[in-house]
Amino acid sequence: MGFVRHFDHIGVTVADLDAAADFFVGLGLEVEGRTFVEGEFIDTVIGIPGSRTEILMLRSPDGGTGLELSSFVRPDPLPGSPAAPANERGLRSVAFEVDDLQAAVDWAADRGYGLDGGIGEYGGVWRMAYVRGPEGIIVALAERVG
Repeated sequence: MGFVRHFDHIGVTVADLDAAADFFVGLGLEVEGRTFVEGEFIDTVIGIPGSRTEILMLRSPDGGTGLELSSFVRPDPLPGSPAAPANERGLRSVAFEVDDLQAAVDWAADRGYGLDGGIGEYGGVWRMAYVRGPEGIIVALAERVG
């Protein structure tokens, strides 16, 4: 017997919430809500007394798993590792299925977000690429082929 009923969202902490939001909304995610959170609840859950964060919840058009972007007002955010390679431990990427991989990669490149490697094909079923998105987030984009 397991405990999980539903995979709801992945949370990513960023310094520039607006820039990250622009990128993911441009890819096609939809804004579900944006708010500030502070007080006993958040202090208890994250274990940082006196915290305040702004949160933006995004979802794919099919209503699937969400992407929660948060930016801390207090305490000051700690620096991350924006150039972390795919084999560094920790959450390394968020992945999306797209209709047109080349168009999505070109769109990202036009905004200054390049590929980590190249576009690869797996088993005649998927074409995939890693785009280095805002604040170094690896965004895996995959297109079903055939």
